[in-house]
Amino acid sequence: MGKITGFKEFNRETVPYTDPEDRVKNYDEFLVTVPEDHLKTQGARCMDCGVPFCQSGTGCPVDNLIPEWNDLVYQGRWKDALDRLHKTNNFPEFTGRVCPAPCEGACVLGITNPPVTIKNIENAIVDRGFAEGWIKPEPPASRSGKKVAVIGSGPAGLACAAQLNKAGHLVTVYERADRIGGLLMYGIPNMKLDKDTVDRRINLLREEGIEFVTDAHVGVNIDIEELRAGNDALALCCGATTPRDLPIPGRDLPGIHFAMEFLTLNTASLLDSGHEDGNFISAKDKDVIVIGGGDTGTDCIGTSVRHGCKSLVNFELLPRPPEDRAPDNPWPQWPRIFRVDYGHAEVEAKFGEDPREFSILSKEFISGDDGSVKGIRTVNVEWEKDDSGRFQMEEVAGSEKEFKADLVLLAMGFLGPEDTIVSKLGLETDERSNFKAEYGQYATSAEGVFAAGDCRRGQSLVVWAINEGREAAREIDRFLVGSSLLP
Repeated sequence: MGKITGFKEFNRETVPYTDPEDRVKNYDEFLVTVPEDHLKTQGARCMDCGVPFCQSGTGCPVDNLIPEWNDLVYQGRWKDALDRLHKTNNFPEFTGRVCPAPCEGACVLGITNPPVTIKNIENAIVDRGFAEGWIKPEPPASRSGKKVAVIGSGPAGLACAAQLNKAGHLVTVYERADRIGGLLMYGIPNMKLDKDTVDRRINLLREEGIEFVTDAHVGVNIDIEELRAGNDALALCCGATTPRDLPIPGRDLPGIHFAMEFLTLNTASLLDSGHEDGNFISAKDKDVIVIGGGDTGTDCIGTSVRHGCKSLVNFELLPRPPEDRAPDNPWPQWPRIFRVDYGHAEVEAKFGEDPREFSILSKEFISGDDGSVKGIRTVNVEWEKDDSGRFQMEEVAGSEKEFKADLVLLAMGFLGPEDTIVSKLGLETDERSNFKAEYGQYATSAEGVFAAGDCRRGQSLVVWAINEGREAAREIDRFLVGSSLLP
């Protein structure tokens, strides 16, 4: 695939973001458009490795045919590349923007050299497909008469709905928010995933025959038993939306918020009024502390910088990762190495240093004279393996410290789905409170009710949600008609 000697001739060159000092002035997407020759050269680096770990196993969860479309881009056959891409991924414009690219971590070239820039090429293929008008609505030729309700319009729900609609079933997607898209709409900031990009795909799905219902909180203002009685199957794709809390002294002080509250209100206000309505939690002129080092934490960082925060510190409980793979983290595992994400780069550009504090534990929130949060007391920690080989945390004596904070954002992950639907349907759950349904089968303990995505597997990646939504659709199709031709 690609050019036979391409990986020897060409260096890895990723598509850059716009300059940090410029991009923090707005909420526009920060991806830069690059010339076709750049992408052709990067596609040429795909090395005909024989066993493409990138597209399966520890690589791509949706089994993207990566070497094939790399080669097609190298040859300039962009429409063929798009056709190959859509065979496995309903929404490459989402994964091409927000996926951390486990495919690149599993790239065979990455054993000895920087891996192929797979994510950049994927995104370029689908963006060109839209620009050229190649991506058009494709409604099914006939209908089965079977009705399916999909609860949740995030990546799992949309993928499930898209596949079921292709099979000819009548699909209605229910979303409790006022806009369709779930995590894609309100959980990921606009500069990382422009909402016009989300709406563009949703409008295509609508033209293909899928119905969408907003402000529909199933189990609250929509009776789930009536929904179940009026459909031949239900697909639960409602995400893992219960956030992990930090129950330390002072937790109830004003000024402490969960990350998703902060991000959701920010995007809603941006879309509704360009922030003119003031219906969001502002970080302007505040000392901000973000607790949690994942993607959600980074999104809080980038949003706070755009608000005009006075300072920003990011707490991470775990130690600073190594610059290169550790011995216990071999290829093709995802490389657990030190990375500078977009938010970190923006803070460094504005304040002169990386915002992260590693191996730090929050002990107590400090109240100010006005009764709101004004700081956090912390202690450093060390991680050591116990006799069983598991890492244990020990506080470092004498390392206590206080940090100023007018605004604290908790971005420590999610524990599982909310229990509204569980209690209404009497569903079995696993030990982590997720809807219990075997991977590959997706059937819950309730007849005709299936679960996919984060509500089944726990907090995970957008690409895993798409994988589960697609596979659940196949099993629902099989349940409805006895067999399935869906992949």
